[in-house]
Amino acid sequence: MDKAAQRPGLGLIAFIVFIDMAGIGLIIPVMPKLVMQLSGAQVDRAAEIGGWLLFAYAIMQFVFSPIIGGLSDRFGRKPVLISTLAALGLDYALMAMAPTLAWLFVGRVISGVMGATWAAANSCVADVIEPEKRGAVYGLMGGAGAAGFVLGPALGGVFGLWGDRVPFWVASVLCLIGAAYGAYAFRETLPPEKRRRFSLKRANPFGTMQQMMKAPLVFGCLITIFFMQFAAQSNFAVWSYYGTLKFDWGPLTIGATVALFGILLAIIQGLLVGKVIARFGAVKTAGWSLMFAIPSYLVIGFAGSTAIAIVGLIIGSISGLTFPAMQSLMTEKVAEDAQGELQGAIGSVVSLTSIIGPPAMTGVFGAYADSTGLYFPGAPYMLAAALMAVAVTILWRTMRLYAVR
Repeated sequence: MDKAAQRPGLGLIAFIVFIDMAGIGLIIPVMPKLVMQLSGAQVDRAAEIGGWLLFAYAIMQFVFSPIIGGLSDRFGRKPVLISTLAALGLDYALMAMAPTLAWLFVGRVISGVMGATWAAANSCVADVIEPEKRGAVYGLMGGAGAAGFVLGPALGGVFGLWGDRVPFWVASVLCLIGAAYGAYAFRETLPPEKRRRFSLKRANPFGTMQQMMKAPLVFGCLITIFFMQFAAQSNFAVWSYYGTLKFDWGPLTIGATVALFGILLAIIQGLLVGKVIARFGAVKTAGWSLMFAIPSYLVIGFAGSTAIAIVGLIIGSISGLTFPAMQSLMTEKVAEDAQGELQGAIGSVVSLTSIIGPPAMTGVFGAYADSTGLYFPGAPYMLAAALMAVAVTILWRTMRLYAVR
């Protein structure tokens, strides 16, 4: 297959990644009110229910990311991408009509299964891009996802003015449009001769990890991703509570700071990754950029003002160079017929941190944010800095022992 002839499809893949993330973000602003409406609970109880909805989503992502990746290795990227995106669109419609909380839970479970679309999308990059150029393209994919993450909640807030269920319908339409356009325009990137048999023994988180252990660089990078994503849960789970308690933030400030971080990631991953990797190489880019996360968390944890906390976010955004560089290196160590399996493994690791990270970080926050004992709301960020120090150590050791460039 002529790889150059397939490259125009990458714009469509980036569009699919954007739609996927925008659809997730669209429903964030209205989810609390919908949960309260369906459960009849007050905001404190609704928050607990929302936590279980996130848990259900993350569990499904953990289990099904390797399955979706393995199916794309067997049947090709196009049918898996299009079918999962279309099913996600139908699922958003189901949630828009949810008459009960149980129905909403079913919808979130399906979302977790079908939300593993990006495993197949990222596999397309390895199919059609030369190894030395993959980091830049993975950066573009990350930038597209970050842009969707920023735009989605903003649009969700606007459409939510017309009703709590309207953003679900908008997300449904976006996904179905993406699926329809993809069915028409997307060209398959994995030819039949490069596909492999689907095996449920391999297409699960544990079987997939056993396969990844055969490539020490890949396994080392996956362990690094675990610690760096675990650390990142400090922002995902605690940021709004930390700012509200310490700096008296309101919804506008919380939304603006989250949007700022997303914009910074979109710029760094979408525009700078390729240039930095071309200048310094993927190994140095991954290792040195990850080190910026440690001072980022320390600055946030000890911040005495909103401005200083934002400085911490800006410093941390530089570590956005790490993930695309590692992806580029990992794809070189995995066979062409197992690229979907690799992306599924990455998805499972990220999902695992989404399961264990929030309760760990919020637990630390709660322990140090009340009037009992030491008062230090920044404690979760100290834990994050320690976790990131472990990630940096593992990554540098892995690169020194196994990387080729």
